[in-house]
Amino acid sequence: MPPIPTATEPLLRVRDLRVAFRLDEGTVRAVDGVSFEVFPGQVLGIVGESGCGKSVTMRAILQLIDPPGRITGGEILYRRDADPIDLAQLHPRGRVMRGLRGAEIALIPQEPMAAFSPVHRIGEQIIEAIMLHARQSGRLVGRDEARAMTIELLRDVGISSPGSRVDAYSWQLSGGLRQRAMIAMALSCRPRLLIADEPTTAIDVTTQAQILALLRELQNQHQTAIIFVTHDLGVIAQMAHHVVVMYLGRVMEEGPVDDIFHAPRHPYTKALLRSIPSLHPDTRTALPVIAGALPHPLNRPSGCPFHPRCDEIMPQRCAAAVPAMHANGPRQGVSCFRFSDLAERA
Repeated sequence: MPPIPTATEPLLRVRDLRVAFRLDEGTVRAVDGVSFEVFPGQVLGIVGESGCGKSVTMRAILQLIDPPGRITGGEILYRRDADPIDLAQLHPRGRVMRGLRGAEIALIPQEPMAAFSPVHRIGEQIIEAIMLHARQSGRLVGRDEARAMTIELLRDVGISSPGSRVDAYSWQLSGGLRQRAMIAMALSCRPRLLIADEPTTAIDVTTQAQILALLRELQNQHQTAIIFVTHDLGVIAQMAHHVVVMYLGRVMEEGPVDDIFHAPRHPYTKALLRSIPSLHPDTRTALPVIAGALPHPLNRPSGCPFHPRCDEIMPQRCAAAVPAMHANGPRQGVSCFRFSDLAERA
């Protein structure tokens, strides 16, 4: 695990965030009361199965929710100066949000092929980003200077021959090189917060290790706060200081990475950890899996969203009400009746 940062004030504080998509068939509550904090120099890992609302939460921070979705409640407090800005109240195409997006809060998407234009050269897209954000901050950066900065960025992220690769198209690069170029674009304005949304899912294991090492190095050098979104718990064990476990748009458990991996409290967290394959199994046994499947978002279960798949269910109670998040330490909590009862009795 990387060294724990010492900052005392969070850079980003998300409080009771809610995002809904109003469809003809009904309303989808994609994010249903999510709260967490990110500190400077910290890597926050957000884990959960596909469809749990992780990416929608990240897009809400950047005000990139596509219609018919919209933020319906909560706060996204970003500490730009002494007084935080509530990003949830900003207009998505307003001057303030456009000035923050990319310059101070950057995104590494899951699939860089979809992020880069196939008809423009990689370098031109990074150059335009540098010049745009420079103008928004009142600085003047010429094209030659921006090109030199782009070549240096490509070199920093480990792309060989950056002087020639700067003129390549995205489809001329391998998946690993495209991902490195995407990281270079995200870092072009030295953001304070970097959102990495499944950045290693579409690449091979060797390249994945190189990308993770690169992100750790950049985080240590610049004290960049990183939100790392993934379903791969092995990656979280390597990268994160703090972990948030999401299921069906809600936070099931959160805490320091060591506590989540060595003393998980929520049945969903336990089930996720049991489903990790072992490299040295004692016997040839079937890999444990989580029973059932993630329900359709328009057919959410009543009560605790995980109770239909839970091994530790208390049927009459778990199906009747949603458990509150019970705090069991600073920035530690679990949303489960069973463990809340045990804590209250203690």
